[in-house]
Amino acid sequence: MGEVFFTSCGTESNNMALNGAVRDWGVRHIITSKLEHHCVLHSSQWLGKTTDVQVHYLPVLPNGHLDMQHLADLLKQLQTEPKLVSLMHANNEIGNLLNLDLVSQLCQQYNAYFHTDTVQTIGYYPIDVQKTHIDLLSGSGHKFHGPKGVGFIYINNNHHISPLLLGGSQERNMRAGTENVHNIVGLGKAIELAYQTLDQTQAHITQLKTHLIKHLQTEIPDVLFNGDALNAQQSHYKIVNAAFAHQSESASLLLLNLDIAGICTSGGSACSSGVDVGSHVLEAIDPTNERANIRFSFSKYNTLEEVDITIDKLKQILRV
Repeated sequence: MGEVFFTSCGTESNNMALNGAVRDWGVRHIITSKLEHHCVLHSSQWLGKTTDVQVHYLPVLPNGHLDMQHLADLLKQLQTEPKLVSLMHANNEIGNLLNLDLVSQLCQQYNAYFHTDTVQTIGYYPIDVQKTHIDLLSGSGHKFHGPKGVGFIYINNNHHISPLLLGGSQERNMRAGTENVHNIVGLGKAIELAYQTLDQTQAHITQLKTHLIKHLQTEIPDVLFNGDALNAQQSHYKIVNAAFAHQSESASLLLLNLDIAGICTSGGSACSSGVDVGSHVLEAIDPTNERANIRFSFSKYNTLEEVDITIDKLKQILRV
């Protein structure tokens, strides 16, 4: 626990990680991607504008994965420079998984710090920082059914960063401000329960995802999938991002119509649920994508019946 500090959310944790690495570790190169959550993208952009930090974006492959060979080449090129690799473990819009072990090995080989946003994967995948070297790791309680408004940051004991918030001596002088004790307790209990039932949760949600994909493929004409959704080993089992053809006026308003029908989906991040604001992730993968793109996500509390209802509503909206 000496390496874990509680924050208000994943966004604060990511800001703390990036700002701390630049301010305290002398990082002058941030290697990230255009697929990251806005809190990492905007923080990197701000640091690039207000400091002498140079921000590098990894190329995105057609299946939504990042070009690991380019990462290796870039790290080698910057071998003597102070640098931070900041990449999320699972993309929150398309579900693609990052190979943490591979990125960790590359960072160690080329003397780079490694930060990963695990907001989507903590509580859903085992992550052992004793086996996989990670310098900074961010998480958020509500993603694994803890309270909203509490998150955490892991900072490897080999390093130290200064507080983002100044004032009192809370969180062992790492985050000033009165601690949100009941939410911290709730986060701790939620993550305990999540890992106690991890195998059952993964099996149940995988069944829901497989069921949805199967029926989309067989009952909805010309449906495609963004990212690597059909590859179970490289896609988060709780996220599906489907691309529907624009065949009618209803299809062009698909997100709104699903919302009216009581189906909670989003066009991009879950932060935009019910609002079609476009997706920077899909834009980075394929700027020519003009389909109706819908992100479906599942929890252990969803049922096969709810998936069937969703399929039926889609068929009604799309007039299949």
